[in-house]
Amino acid sequence: MSDEEAGQIADLLMHVTRLIRVSSQVELAPVGLTHAQSHALRAISRANGPIRMAEIAARLDIVPRAATDVVDSLEKAGFVRRHADAADRRAILVSLTAKGTRLREQIAAARARSADSVLSALTTDERRQLHKLLSAIGGNCHPRRGTL
Repeated sequence: MSDEEAGQIADLLMHVTRLIRVSSQVELAPVGLTHAQSHALRAISRANGPIRMAEIAARLDIVPRAATDVVDSLEKAGFVRRHADAADRRAILVSLTAKGTRLREQIAAARARSADSVLSALTTDERRQLHKLLSAIGGNCHPRRGTL
């Protein structure tokens, strides 16, 4: 594959990702969440219980200070709550509130609708193949480790 072809694939992937992101942000505009807050809510909800701040930062691939800012805003809005870790008093745990859980469900539905709309040109089999291919690619990449 030529450099030009690889660049075209990268451009197409970024374009499709942007289409999905913009579409879901339009649906969620009344809520007023930023992209980072949405990602943080998803990371916290996937933890299936309280999660440490350091783990949130790692899952979002951001520095801990940035994670603190995001969690501060989510806590102020009533979507998450912080509490001390009984096993390590130095650590802070974060969990979703009932309001945060409801919002997370709204976000998931908006993303699904956006993705469905963007991917509507593909058949079910093509979507499965795309999922398989993107999963293979995604499993090999980690920007902070220098593999892109």
